[in-house]
Amino acid sequence: MQLGYTIIYVPDVATSLDFWQRAFGLRLRFVHDSGTYGELDTGATTLAFAAHALGDSNFPGGHVAAHSSPQPLGFEIALVTADVAGAHAQALSAGAAELSPPTAKPWGQTVSYVRCPDGTLVELCTPVASGNAEQA
Repeated sequence: MQLGYTIIYVPDVATSLDFWQRAFGLRLRFVHDSGTYGELDTGATTLAFAAHALGDSNFPGGHVAAHSSPQPLGFEIALVTADVAGAHAQALSAGAAELSPPTAKPWGQTVSYVRCPDGTLVELCTPVASGNAEQA
């Protein structure tokens, strides 16, 4: 078993794809002709976006829309970078909301949190040192 992709349900796939490209420098991998699904190139695991309407068709009982939730949902996408402060500033200039500025953690990692216009919680962080991974 391996993690293949993460899908985030959003109000507007094209808008989210554009934001994520500008905010985090990720490249577009694929957009379905319908515009209801798209993917970004993030390495071994694909980060994908799907329209809420597609989610509604997959889940007859509905789902929680992150963009309309007053608080972030209980999961995050973590993007690893050597320059958390620079990535944080870029995300804010693209329209993300700051939840926590870059902070040095006791285990040696620098971490910040932003919330995207589509409601997604994003952690921007430096790599965890191999000897400190169990402390994170």
